[in-house]
Amino acid sequence: MSIHSINQKKDEVQLEKDNSLAEFQETLKEAVEIMNYPSQVYEFLKKPMRFLEVSIPVKMDNGQVEIFEGYRAQHNDAAGPTKGGIRFHPDVTPEEVKALAGWMSLKCGITELPYGGAKGGIICDPRKMSFDELERLSRGYVRAVSQIVGPTKDIPAPDMYTNSQIMAWMLDEYDHIREFDSPSFITGKPVALGGSKGRETATSKGVLYTLQMVCEQRKLPLKDTRVIIQGFGNVGSYLAQYLYELGAKVIGISDVLGGLYDENGLDVPYLMESRDSFGIISNRFQNAISNSELLEKECDILIPAAISGVINKHNAAKINCQIVIEAANGPTTKEAINLLAERKILLVPDILANAGGVVVSYFEWCQNNQGYYWTEEEVDARLKEKMASSFSNVYTTAKKYGVNMKIAAYIMGIQKLAETSRLRGWLKY
Repeated sequence: MSIHSINQKKDEVQLEKDNSLAEFQETLKEAVEIMNYPSQVYEFLKKPMRFLEVSIPVKMDNGQVEIFEGYRAQHNDAAGPTKGGIRFHPDVTPEEVKALAGWMSLKCGITELPYGGAKGGIICDPRKMSFDELERLSRGYVRAVSQIVGPTKDIPAPDMYTNSQIMAWMLDEYDHIREFDSPSFITGKPVALGGSKGRETATSKGVLYTLQMVCEQRKLPLKDTRVIIQGFGNVGSYLAQYLYELGAKVIGISDVLGGLYDENGLDVPYLMESRDSFGIISNRFQNAISNSELLEKECDILIPAAISGVINKHNAAKINCQIVIEAANGPTTKEAINLLAERKILLVPDILANAGGVVVSYFEWCQNNQGYYWTEEEVDARLKEKMASSFSNVYTTAKKYGVNMKIAAYIMGIQKLAETSRLRGWLKY
């Protein structure tokens, strides 16, 4: 592939990504109309109730001060405090953060959590920053948003390129600002600081439980099922490990640099041991392929677990699988979803499939508030129960209204948002 072609592919993916808010709003409007809600419901839910843009000065290791741009979107707090992760990524945009906050509101509605959705992000490349620079940036973000976040206002969590250590720095900074210990301010913390057992793998476990229910519905045995996972970060790597242990054949994985494919199955334990802290592994192999090539390889189940917009109008006709399970947020554009449906490819939407993270974040918040902590077995059992109930409700809703699972998931999420907003008197209908 030429440099021009690679750049063109990057531009296409970025174009789809920047369209995430419009995609959220378009699908939201379609679901609102199916439910026969008045237009005020759509107008109220189409964008966040609050959006904060901040500038964060950080002293770099070379002594220079660099200004980073950050965001926090709070979509809707009718059902309770808002909840959502913080991502560190060079491609973060206001539109993306607003869309992610809306999707988080829907996830909380689907899983019946007492939350609304939120999201945060900082434009940066953590792969090019030192440990000390990341700490100063993390603390700076908390100082910048501290007036609108808190255990009963807005509860952050990890997201793309952030982890439990970053959450620990943020917790400590918040405690210093408020001058009291407040473990329920943030989730995804280290267990030693009040984090929940099972939180690090929660999103992967939620995707796994969803996948198992889909296979059961389709009468597709998981053993020897051919799976491709696009993305080998926290979610994709743990998911690959679980599927490998259950006997599925993981024939493809990828990271930001490229993909690995073997029709006989990859050695997942070796890949897990050999990846770096950002999930990079493809640079160790001479036969790596591009992410776009990997997405088009034949398999039974395709799981996009990286960034948004990777399945779009440019490649939807080339997707060669029976089932797509969205482990990432917004990996399939609305146009691509329709193209996949025409080809009888089942798509399990992100706001259902990857809700395990926010579910166990809720469990962590509950444990912090009551001061009593659960075993990992208890966390997993409760997560599985939540995911099973949510999947059943969305699947039933899809059949009831004769719509795909994406629209059905939106309908489920909107019902909670609309009802709580109406009960508070914010909406009149």
